[in-house]
Amino acid sequence: MPVPCPAVLIAAPASGQGKTTVACALARLHTRQGRRVRVFKCGPDFLDPYWLSLASGAPVHQLDLWMTGEADCARRLHDAAQAADLIIVEGVMGLFDGLPSAADLAQRFGLPVLAVIDASAMAGTFGALAWGLQHYREGLRFAGVLANRVASDSHAAMLEESLREPAQWLGALIRSNAMTLPERHLGLVMSDELGDAMQRLDAAADALATTPLGQMRGDDLQAWAVPFTAPDAQGFPSGALQSRTVAVARDAAFCFIYAANLDCLRELGAQLVFFSPLADKALPACDALWLPGGYPELHAETLGANSAMRASVAGHVRAGKPVWAECGGMMALFDELQTVDGASHAMWGVLPGSVTMQKRLAALGPQQLGLAGGTLRGHTFHYSTCATPLQPATHTEAAPGRKLRSGGEALYVSGSVRASYFHAWFASNPTAAAQLFLEQAS
Repeated sequence: MPVPCPAVLIAAPASGQGKTTVACALARLHTRQGRRVRVFKCGPDFLDPYWLSLASGAPVHQLDLWMTGEADCARRLHDAAQAADLIIVEGVMGLFDGLPSAADLAQRFGLPVLAVIDASAMAGTFGALAWGLQHYREGLRFAGVLANRVASDSHAAMLEESLREPAQWLGALIRSNAMTLPERHLGLVMSDELGDAMQRLDAAADALATTPLGQMRGDDLQAWAVPFTAPDAQGFPSGALQSRTVAVARDAAFCFIYAANLDCLRELGAQLVFFSPLADKALPACDALWLPGGYPELHAETLGANSAMRASVAGHVRAGKPVWAECGGMMALFDELQTVDGASHAMWGVLPGSVTMQKRLAALGPQQLGLAGGTLRGHTFHYSTCATPLQPATHTEAAPGRKLRSGGEALYVSGSVRASYFHAWFASNPTAAAQLFLEQAS
């Protein structure tokens, strides 16, 4: 039985236009007005969800027709529709960028598209961009267009006049540092690193409240209503990790964690315990260890100086207990990490070799990893390279229809440790995900 709920996909002609700011502002505004808001992020992204979750007060999951899968997207949207008054999906890159794109997702589920355009250096061309985004693909629902980083009210008036369809005008946000979300090399700075994160969101919500978009109320939102249908139920190996405790590193250095991955481990039967490699002296009692990605390069000195944690991780490995380390988690396991300024820091020495930070991206894109239990989908996104005498057990492959610029990511296997730059989406193959936290057959 379809469940109707107002929903909107916030898109743009390119990255850096302000999609996250607008998505957060819209979520914060309606949450403050007492509505139940659920937000999703299109594509693989760890950082935007921190802000989106803070704005909405609810967990934020990813939607991607390939990585998470069409059925997974349908189930999450259907579940959200049953509990929400408004669903917001933040797009990725430009509306038609990627394979699949945000437009593909919007068209598959009938989501109306709200286009955010950085109008800081344009006037009449704003109308051309809005027209192109609306009409480039037939059958795409269009909610309207919002001008971002506008210089003044008179500038906003010129932008509005440039539209061929005046009804598509949803307002303008005047450029303001008060609602800027700061960035660094992997994306947005995490919300919990800033003491004024909520003030920034409130400033954005206050600004949005003065626009036609921000003045929409419950009845107005029904114009965005979408009927969401649940997919057929699929089998799930719910007891694969029953009675097993998985320790998960989670702090400022290890923060690239999909909320859905934690849910998947719990559905597999695992008990999760969290710890901080930066602050704690030992692992909690556990059967398996997950070291997710993050920013070990920003905390290399502290990580290297925590000799007690280093010894605890080494003891876990000597005991033959499983370790799954992805990207930043793998970086911490090597002997040495060299930062972009040339400084070298001793790491945990579980894997032989070193990692070196680069000023440019070393790899980016959707990939899949074949394991004994099946194939896991996910992606790669990193600025470092590694040099190690270890021979890869296997490599990731490109997503269907994509090509790898320089080969797939290596999967290193050393004793009970499995490590890779690859970030896995566990729900794409729960059986394979469970194998990462079980003892390997000798």
